[in-house]
Amino acid sequence: MPQLRLALNQIDSTVGDLAGNTESIVHWTRHSAAQGAHLAAFPEMVLTGYPVEDLALRSSFVEASRAALRSLAARLADEGLGELPVVVGYLDRSESAQPRYGQPAGTPRNAAAVLHRGEVALRFAKHHLPNYGVFDEFRYFVPGDTLPVIRVGGVDVALAICEDLWQDGGRVPAARSAGAGLLLSINASPYEREKDDTRLELVRKRAQEAGCTTAYLAMIGGQDELVFDGDSIVVDAAGEVIARAPQFSEGCVVLDLELPAAGGIPSGVVDDGLRIEHAVISAEPVPAYEPELTGGYADRLDDDEEVYSALVVGLRAYAAKNGFRSVLIGLSGGIDSALVAAIACDAVGAKNVYGISMPSKYSSDHSKGDAAELARRTGLNFRTVSIEPMFDAYMGSLGLTGLAEENLQSRLRGTLLMAVSNQEGHIVLAPGNKSELAVGYSTLYGDSVGAYGPIKDVYKTTVFRLAKWRNRAAEERGQTPPIPEASITKPPSAELRPGQMDTDSLPDYDVLDRILARYVDRDQGKDAIVAAGYEEELVARTLRMVDTAEYKRRQYPPGTKISAKGFGKDRRLPITNRWRESTH
Repeated sequence: MPQLRLALNQIDSTVGDLAGNTESIVHWTRHSAAQGAHLAAFPEMVLTGYPVEDLALRSSFVEASRAALRSLAARLADEGLGELPVVVGYLDRSESAQPRYGQPAGTPRNAAAVLHRGEVALRFAKHHLPNYGVFDEFRYFVPGDTLPVIRVGGVDVALAICEDLWQDGGRVPAARSAGAGLLLSINASPYEREKDDTRLELVRKRAQEAGCTTAYLAMIGGQDELVFDGDSIVVDAAGEVIARAPQFSEGCVVLDLELPAAGGIPSGVVDDGLRIEHAVISAEPVPAYEPELTGGYADRLDDDEEVYSALVVGLRAYAAKNGFRSVLIGLSGGIDSALVAAIACDAVGAKNVYGISMPSKYSSDHSKGDAAELARRTGLNFRTVSIEPMFDAYMGSLGLTGLAEENLQSRLRGTLLMAVSNQEGHIVLAPGNKSELAVGYSTLYGDSVGAYGPIKDVYKTTVFRLAKWRNRAAEERGQTPPIPEASITKPPSAELRPGQMDTDSLPDYDVLDRILARYVDRDQGKDAIVAAGYEEELVARTLRMVDTAEYKRRQYPPGTKISAKGFGKDRRLPITNRWRESTH
């Protein structure tokens, strides 16, 4: 059987940075060539970054992408890399589609190209366009209608883009019909908890349906609220794993494959009306060689380490790609700000993390002490600025009471943080978690102040679990656990009035989070949640809090998405809305 050395470049890219992304592609192509690869591949839309959102509707950006692709092909040849065929994702437009109502202007396409000998040997567009969760690809793109196949080293390689594997039909059965020896899919599949298990089973299933070895190449890094975790996978025709790349790690997986020899040139129309478009890169098998590279199987991260890693990668990418070098956090001594601080230290380094304790007359000594202890353990920059003089001045002018008095303290802290941010150039991190955001247990322009919310999509019970995991991981490495034990064990409190506890306003978090997971993440209604064993009045009260807090959530900063339905693009509800699930 013919042999093929495949290089899967699991790399990051930045939206809009065509020059920087080009440099990265050239670098990793050079690395692939040095490893003796016969075919190199890069992720979905790697040249433009992903997702480009409404940039796809700008003809200037589309044309810049097309020009960058042509320049990349020429540069690879100029640098002596032209003989290595390279599969690259980019933004294109349809040459043939006629403008029509309901179709995106300019008919942009989520596309990929095969570059060889300084030219674009083949272009194709994504066939299945996702339109769920964070994806709006029907808004942005027109679908491809071909099955692209390239012959490399005497092997026919069918090509696909991300959703082409996730949906039934289309290019997967078409690859079998075309007699492909390898199905290669390039992807920018965002991270979700436990998605790695789903992804592996999907690739196994599709390989069996395609009847050939299947390679799933994934992107890594972060883009706004999305995180890409890598985890590229190669399986044989029977669904057995040949290689699996690390999670959250940039690199190149190179492996030697033995694949069926290509027959006659496939042609015609196959499954889903796809027209085979075939290009011959090299018809003859490569000279026989002793296989050396198996690709390997990287160890999987356990669930808590996986989630924590995603949060670190998300914050690091947001800060770096937006030109921020340091972050600022209000340290209350509580669990949320402590976990955010630990994530920040791991993401940008403790020397670039600035924490401020902002006590009021209601702040307990142990909370002030826990904030200082966190700073000592992590080595972050720390100072204390009391808000009491500011608070007294407001109270003397306004005479606030009750909730207004409580919220004033939070808003003074937010104002203080933003003032320091403006003065010193740090971005503020908002410490709110998903449980609080869900029920509106936060103060607008107070604890919601910030440019990014690292734990925005993390339920409170998971916050505690991640904090325990991070401390345990430190101990196992012989390091100082970053989070004070008291921050983990003491009852949660906003400390805005004497003796205040979160449970004064909210159900126990263990119960609350289970109800929220059903309502927010799974869209179950009141009756279904009650039928699952939860007390009716508690469910009705919780759902009322969620429904009436939409205006707050809409004003919260972006944050790393780790669930199947994070607040933001995943879950879009009207602010002005009189439907109340709790009363129906």
